[in-house]
Amino acid sequence: MIKRLLQLVTGDDNVTLEPAYAWSAVAVIVGLGLGVYSVATGKPFDMQSYGTGAAALLAGLGISAKLGK
Repeated sequence: MIKRLLQLVTGDDNVTLEPAYAWSAVAVIVGLGLGVYSVATGKPFDMQSYGTGAAALLAGLGISAKLGK
């Protein structure tokens, strides 16, 4: 199970941590955590708006990493 999860966030060699995959995994986990928290506290949470913002942030990070090379 852990080996499969590591394959999601590592590069082709399954050893090197791929930053884009790792940040994407963090964004998904945080979004799900915020969704659970909002249900538990009874507050509204818009997953679509969160996803749009997180995707824009990750795209910006990817573009800046590509231009920085």
